[in-house]
Amino acid sequence: MKTSKLLFLLLICFQVSCNSQQQKINGISFVASGVPINETHATPVVKAQGNYVALMPFGFIKKLSSPNVIHNTKRQWFGETEGGLIQYAKEFRKSDIKIMVKPQIWVWNGEFTGYIDMDSEENWKILEDSYRSFIITYAKSAEKLNAEILCIGTELEKFVMKRPKYWQKLILEIKKVYSGKLTYAANWDEFKRVPFWSELDFIGVDAYFPLSDKKSPTIKDLELGWQPHKKEVLRIQKQFNKPILFTEYGYRSVDFTGKEPWDSKRIEGNVNLQAQVNGLKAIYNQFWKEEWFAGGFIWKWFHVHDKVGGDNNNRFTPQNKPAEKVLRELYKQD
Repeated sequence: MKTSKLLFLLLICFQVSCNSQQQKINGISFVASGVPINETHATPVVKAQGNYVALMPFGFIKKLSSPNVIHNTKRQWFGETEGGLIQYAKEFRKSDIKIMVKPQIWVWNGEFTGYIDMDSEENWKILEDSYRSFIITYAKSAEKLNAEILCIGTELEKFVMKRPKYWQKLILEIKKVYSGKLTYAANWDEFKRVPFWSELDFIGVDAYFPLSDKKSPTIKDLELGWQPHKKEVLRIQKQFNKPILFTEYGYRSVDFTGKEPWDSKRIEGNVNLQAQVNGLKAIYNQFWKEEWFAGGFIWKWFHVHDKVGGDNNNRFTPQNKPAEKVLRELYKQD
């Protein structure tokens, strides 16, 4: 009898262990479009073994010193609005895909959001009120949708560092209207300085760390390049005792993809499909089996699957490239 009970307990422990391995966030950053989506658009995400999508409504700022966040207007693409977010989320729910709501800011001409900075206290107050309206709108939407995760901001370093009291108060306000888990998407060189990790559920990192100067780095090259960054990620994880979530990660299918992985501006560059594959395998090998790592969202995935990516595309999307097959195989393991 005692032996039977012991075997039963061991079986339960084994099942719990297996389930914990299956709970990684195998996420896909789903790009908003100008039209509603349907099963045709969701099916490729399911086939890629994604269990989460990041849905990204947008707010717009005219320049880095402008304090007004324009959002949820008829001039925006459907998928960038509140109505679009809700329609997209409901469609993915039909396929049992979980949701991270990830509202983002776009500065005209593609200026880096981390440099948003006001020149007066008056403008800071206007920005704070405007951003509060933006994020609370989508916090309420996330609650209506029972979204599993809400990302409260993306790569807003100067805003965060110069106005920490505002962000502490904002987090409290968000928690009054949204009951799910919270994160913030810090840039790869920002996450060490974010002052409010203790108030959130995940330490979010947009993981575009420089890994290799080689033209076509191998998996080994890239894993070696990860070592100092991984130590720093783990240091912050231990400091706050929160799981790490790669709110964005990915590699272009281009030469020197590991040198400046964040660089999306340079259109030119020889297509290098293998470099993208190696990047995905290296990041997966280094992080997905770590207990303190929650998972990540690959950047990026477009709604009309059969018309994007392909062997002549040197951009981030893995769609219709060898990287898509690799992603499917890696995500399927969890």
